[in-house]
Formats: sequence, C-alpha cells, structure tokens
Amino acid sequence: MAENDSSVRQPMHQGGPLGQTHAKIKSIHDLEVYRLSFEAAMDVFHAAKAFPPEERYSLTDQLRRSSRSVPANIREGFAKRRYKSVFARHLTDAWGSSEETRTWLDFAMNCGYLAGAAHASISRKYDRVCAMLFRLQQQWT
Repeated sequence: MAENDSSVRQPMHQGGPLGQTHAKIKSIHDLEVYRLSFEAAMDVFHAAKAFPPEERYSLTDQLRRSSRSVPANIREGFAKRRYKSVFARHLTDAWGSSEETRTWLDFAMNCGYLAGAAHASISRKYDRVCAMLFRLQQQWT
C-alpha cells in the first residue's frame, strides 16, 4: 500500500497512516481495517455457499473460520488497546489469519470452486487489510 493511500490517515500523535485519528475513534466501527476485514469475511461466506457439499467440513469450514478470525482479532485487540503489547499481538494474529485465508482462497480457486475474478476481488481486499494492519501496528503500538 502506498504511503499516501487515501484509505488511511495518520493518528494525531504520530503523523503516519492509520485510518482515523485516535480522537475520532470511539468504537471498533470507526476503524476502516475492521470494516474492510468484516466485509471481506462476508464475501468469503457468500462465495463459499457455492462450494460442493463434500467440502462443507473441510475447505469451506477452514476458509470461513480463518476469514472471521481477522475482524474478531482486530475487535478483541481494540478492546484491549490500553495494553499495547496485547493489541499488537491481536493485530499480528489478524494478519496471520488474513494470510491463512488467502491460502484457502488459493486452494478454492485451484480446485475449481472459486472463479478467478472472485478470487482476485477478495484477495485485493486482503492485500489492503494486511497493509492496513501493518500500518496500524506500526503507528499505534
């Protein structure tokens, strides 16, 4: 993600990209990275509806769990943000779950369950999520 990406803004005390200033963040819904990761998880949910029944308890389940873990970790970390190391750990876990989700998306596409265009669209969202998580961790913790 570019330094000047308009999707992220600097916190007041740091001067680096973040998504919002600390003063404006009143709830988890004020964090763009949370909203985008939730949206990506919902995209995964809807895409996985078309997977074959034999994947219900394997690929479909793994993909949905890892995608939901991203916003869940961001939210849990945000709730504990007064402890910077705990917040940072949750952001790292969210980043890891994003990458895990991307692996399962690759499997889904290569198995023929997910169209290339859908894969690319969801992957672009996870590119942004990962970049935003990195910047958030750099700037906030």
